Amino acid sequence: MKKIISVLSLLLILLTCGCHKELQTEKNDLVSYNGNLQVNGINLQNQYGENFRLKGISSHNLYWFGDLISYDTLKELRDNWNINVFRIAMYTEEEGYINNNNIKYKVVNIINAAIKLDMYVIVDWHILSDNDPNIYIEEAKEFFSEIATLYKDKPNIIYEICNEPNGEDITWNNDIKPYAETLISTIREIDEDAIIIVGTPNYCQDFDEVVTNPVYYKNIMYALHFYTGTHKDKLIEHIRFVLGANIPIFVSEWGTSTANGNDGVFFEESNKWLEFLDIYNISWINWSLSDKNESSAILQPDTGILGIFDDNYLSTSGKYIKNKLKKKS
Repeated sequence: MKKIISVLSLLLILLTCGCHKELQTEKNDLVSYNGNLQVNGINLQNQYGENFRLKGISSHNLYWFGDLISYDTLKELRDNWNINVFRIAMYTEEEGYINNNNIKYKVVNIINAAIKLDMYVIVDWHILSDNDPNIYIEEAKEFFSEIATLYKDKPNIIYEICNEPNGEDITWNNDIKPYAETLISTIREIDEDAIIIVGTPNYCQDFDEVVTNPVYYKNIMYALHFYTGTHKDKLIEHIRFVLGANIPIFVSEWGTSTANGNDGVFFEESNKWLEFLDIYNISWINWSLSDKNESSAILQPDTGILGIFDDNYLSTSGKYIKNKLKKKS
């Protein structure tokens, strides 16, 4: 009788363990484990309230370099570079969306590939020469309404509503925040919870007015952009102050070069910035997946997709970034 009870007890334990194992979700850096993201203080967190970090690469202008981005290249970047997010830089001008609405179909194809690959994806309304985001506010509302309607039930999507507001006359209080509140409201009518990244003045480097007058919506983060050959200790100390004021930062673009995309790679300065971001667990996206003849590109000039699959075709910056992404932190 005791033997029968022991056998039954063992079976019960094994069955219980088996059920528990089936119910356990494997912990990883991808969407299947982390789910809908949220902002808590300065921290990005996953669906379990655990601090979480995104690291990845940004496209360049889709019109110029969109052919480099496919399911296969994203899979390679996920599997062998360890990225868990890809940023789609959909330029508005520079042969972008405003004069070529069909480019949104390329955006949708990349989003769909990222979703299949269990990755997060940032949809970036990439203003640049159109320095004031309000110039195309109606087009932005229409675009983000379409994207939010398509993907409101997908935890993969992050919205970046204005890439780099710039110009002496473009201020946070007068121009950028009113635009942001309009776009956030537009998205929130459809998608209530997704992370929204808001651009900041002076090419996403000036947070003075943001600190005193932030946007009062949940799950908002503020974009910081830097290029390590140009932006050094002064900007690091400014961001340290901003974080102390409880402003959540997302580095949605940074490069190893100077701000013009060239004159790099600045290894010492890049290491210093990455160490700073590590301390505060700040997510980052490197610029850029292109074979443009500039030192911030991860591929050597005119090599096409070869460099994504063969390290011999990576640029100096590409080799550096791949190495940093492969090191878990």
